[in-house]
Amino acid sequence: MKVVVSAGGTGGHIYPALAVLEKLKKEDKNLEVLYIGTKNRMESDIIPKRGINYKGIDIYGFSKNVLRDIKNVFLIVKSYRQCLKILEEFKPDIVLGFGGYVTYPVLKAAKKLNIKTFLHEQNSIVGKTNKFLSNNVDLVAVSFLSTLKKFPKAKKVIYSGNPCGENALTTKEIKKSDIGLDNKKKLVIVVAGSLGSSTLNDKLKDFLKLCKKSDYQVLYITGKRHYENFIEKTKFSSNIKVLPYLDNLAGLMRNCDLIITRAGASTMSEILALNLPAIFIPSPYVANNHQYYNALEIVKNNAGKMLEEENLDGKKLFLMVNELLSDKKQYEIMKMNLKNLGKTDSSDVIVKEIKELIK
Repeated sequence: MKVVVSAGGTGGHIYPALAVLEKLKKEDKNLEVLYIGTKNRMESDIIPKRGINYKGIDIYGFSKNVLRDIKNVFLIVKSYRQCLKILEEFKPDIVLGFGGYVTYPVLKAAKKLNIKTFLHEQNSIVGKTNKFLSNNVDLVAVSFLSTLKKFPKAKKVIYSGNPCGENALTTKEIKKSDIGLDNKKKLVIVVAGSLGSSTLNDKLKDFLKLCKKSDYQVLYITGKRHYENFIEKTKFSSNIKVLPYLDNLAGLMRNCDLIITRAGASTMSEILALNLPAIFIPSPYVANNHQYYNALEIVKNNAGKMLEEENLDGKKLFLMVNELLSDKKQYEIMKMNLKNLGKTDSSDVIVKEIKELIK
């Protein structure tokens, strides 16, 4: 099988694509892959390092800068022609899009050349590029059940879940003691994505002060660029561990009792796969406020809690954590509801559908 993959801009788009590629490789030892991404965003670094054939195209997202947006219209036309040439030369059986504006010219070119197309939406709120493309692709897969109805004109829409969640179940386990914590005590992880958030860091120092006499432990991940500033002139109690970053966080989430986190698509899929109760603090700085709606999918099913950033303070969060960890009945109900919402065979579902498409 020959496959072209396109996804860009954030890990929320890129890592589901990689999870599906891993599954395809396991089932087809002769698989040929070409990844089309941007020249200047994170996929241009991540994908070549994995030994995957990579083509970068010049394209940017639209902004409020009129001159830049006019220039980008010409770049879209140019990149579309470039994609036509790339696809004609590579001759893929199917083109897979996982979101980000870079997928637009790739899937439009595939449609023009009558190549089978697939689109995956990770978030509860549909991204603009996916919305534009959905009417012309052969198959759309969604991560949330409620998103099925948001593609009314698509040829076929299926509920697949997010393939990233499966990685959380198979990744190498990290024990609490591996990072200097007690394996026998409960653990609460606080994290705001790989980059961290200065806003959350400022607001949550009071939370950590309140936690010093708690019978649980807290791992607070600041983000690399905020770490030095966060720990400066601050002494933390012995039940609190502060790190700039933790590689393979999902490995530790397997031994965690509660996570306080943003509501990005990949994180959500890991929480669902692991049935890990969470308190979400959605980022209000993302497109279409999609993290709020991601979190809402969990909260309305009584499978998690949400505290919006504008209402966040240390004491309020501290009380929420204590209530969750002390109310065993509520905690177990939440875990059961997460299990009912989660899907742990996403890659299998997607790969099966891809094979059906190209028969």
